[in-house]
Amino acid sequence: MNYTKIKFFVSRSIFAALILLATVSFLFAGGPLVWSVNSASDVLRGEALGVSVDKNGRIFPAPAVQELATAGQPFVWTAAADSQGRIYFGTGPEGRLFRVERDGRMALFADFNEINVSAIAIAASGDIFAATSPDGRVYKLDSSGKASVYFEPGEKYIWSLAVLPDGSLAVGTGTQGKIFRVRSANAKPLDSLLYDSAETHIISLAADRNGNLIAGTDPGGIILRIGSDGKAFGLIDSPLREVHEVVAAPDGSIYALVLGDSISVAKPQEAPAAIASATVSVEKPNPILPAAPRRSKYDLAGVKSAVYKIKPDGSNSLIWTSATISGFSLEVTSGGVLIGTSERGRIYSVTDSGDETLFVQTDAGQISRIIRGRQEIFAAASNPGKLYRIGPDTVASGEYRSAVLDAKGTANWGTIWWTAAGDVRIETRTGNTEKPDETWSGWTPVSAQNGRGRIPSGPARFLQWRASLSGPKSALTELNVSFLPQNIAPEITSVQILPANVALLPNPPIQIDPNIALAGLDPAIFGIVVTQQPPRRAYLRGARGFQWTAEDRNGDRLEFDIYIREAGSSEFVLLRKGQTETFFSLDGYTLADGRYVLKIVARDTPSNPEADALSSEFQTEPFDIDNTPPVITPSAPRKSAAGKIAISFTAIDKTGYIARAEYSLDGGDWQTVAPVDGIADGPEETFVVEVSQDSARSRLLTLRVFDSSGNVAATSLVVRIN
Repeated sequence: MNYTKIKFFVSRSIFAALILLATVSFLFAGGPLVWSVNSASDVLRGEALGVSVDKNGRIFPAPAVQELATAGQPFVWTAAADSQGRIYFGTGPEGRLFRVERDGRMALFADFNEINVSAIAIAASGDIFAATSPDGRVYKLDSSGKASVYFEPGEKYIWSLAVLPDGSLAVGTGTQGKIFRVRSANAKPLDSLLYDSAETHIISLAADRNGNLIAGTDPGGIILRIGSDGKAFGLIDSPLREVHEVVAAPDGSIYALVLGDSISVAKPQEAPAAIASATVSVEKPNPILPAAPRRSKYDLAGVKSAVYKIKPDGSNSLIWTSATISGFSLEVTSGGVLIGTSERGRIYSVTDSGDETLFVQTDAGQISRIIRGRQEIFAAASNPGKLYRIGPDTVASGEYRSAVLDAKGTANWGTIWWTAAGDVRIETRTGNTEKPDETWSGWTPVSAQNGRGRIPSGPARFLQWRASLSGPKSALTELNVSFLPQNIAPEITSVQILPANVALLPNPPIQIDPNIALAGLDPAIFGIVVTQQPPRRAYLRGARGFQWTAEDRNGDRLEFDIYIREAGSSEFVLLRKGQTETFFSLDGYTLADGRYVLKIVARDTPSNPEADALSSEFQTEPFDIDNTPPVITPSAPRKSAAGKIAISFTAIDKTGYIARAEYSLDGGDWQTVAPVDGIADGPEETFVVEVSQDSARSRLLTLRVFDSSGNVAATSLVVRIN
């Protein structure tokens, strides 16, 4: 074989020069990536242990959190404080009511037969009312904890209680969605019915300063104002489902926590599990893509939680929504609310203008109730059942642990730098398991100058950092990590070999301002999307076309080298080096007939230093180069048993196989003829054609045969049998 005849067919195209212009390097792949934690959404992925996080992502010391009591029960459903500052909280699944003194001493106050203590209300007189579910009952307890049944509504669930200004007790129930106003012990349900709603459950109740009753429902998500005459007026019809809590503010406003799912009703015996911290990853910036728009707080599709504020005049506003946080409790503060969540036992502070701050994070799974004390905040929690006192002092030192960075492969860690005030210390650790465990490296302090230093942890796939803050004025505003992922070799995932005589020709590339190209800038910065134009297919005698797909997990730009060898040889010969297109056309007329293999080598050299560049190769299945038509050898005509003229002929192809045969009689239409063995698939096939004879004249028979590469041979003969 003469390899000097091999050439790249596309070079004959008029577009070749344009394709070469398109190979200018625009993207700067292969460089380090930067993980920036500089917004509230970034910071809240991590763990805030004794620190708060404001709306801008600034980390600073949080109010001190003290565990006052542990109930020994998994779930706390309700809590309330009396005039002396003692906290009562009801639990499940053993239906117990506990009392915690101001000094933290806890005692079992009452033990009921029902499963859950679902609501508590304390009258100005000091009387304590506790509701239980299922098979709902309301109990009245004296100061010693002695309980007696006060009211039985005949409803399965009692979700809420509220003491009205006249001393009567409002009782919200399910599954018939009724509200009762009970004025004395053992009152009959029919005599005490205040309002019979069209809803299934009355989940929440509160009395406003005018003596009206505010009620929240499920599943309609309706907030009602009910007067002393039992007349109801709808304040809000939320597209969310459950009005989980309503709270009256001193100025006459009402705040309502509304949920997308029915947490209270769906699983009254369970509390949502804490959400585990997920890993984060960093992608190379794509200037083509605009910044993702911030979701409007008025878009409630898929929202888990929302807080409404209803002003005394009845107007309302939506002050906070979240598609990721499940709220569970609500308390009014000066100028806003505190929201207890089932997300890692966190409490968020939200102002009326919607500014959100992570107030504190506890070690519980859920904040079931929040109670404002004289100077401090009390939080009753579930998973496990606990009572916390929050503030008024701040912690002496706090710690923030970042989410885990997934470099998607072994990475070399570079520089870490941050903006901080006061005493802030940064440490890092690395490992190769998604969840940090004993196989990770230990925490290692970063030796830094002016908030910048080298990451001391060794190469690994995952990295986590933590910040230790000491002193009331310490704060961390931003932190950045530079890393270089391990280079991963590119892959050619598939190669398509087109049928013979089908060539692939380039389409004109997108024209780029030469000044941009000379400056080495990414055209995407200027809004120019540079994509490789797919080739067009064209018929060209003797051509063989190849098209492939390739990928690089690092996002590197690729070049391709193309080699060829004869199927019986081990030596490849280079046809083309450094092309960027993922297609190739071969001029088969430059090769001798035979069987060949193409090798395509993918290299990420344009995006990496030569010493770090990697490559992989793909060898095609053998394919044929066949430019020689088959040979037809007809036999002499003979008379068939049917009295027709029978002509037998053989067709031989040296490289491929005989694909089909046809004949034409007297210049008429071509007719397909089957081989004697029934299948046209061999290098030699025999065919028989029978035609009617005409004693008055000779007949012209033309035979045509095609091989597997599309080569065609034809011959004609005059037939006549006297």
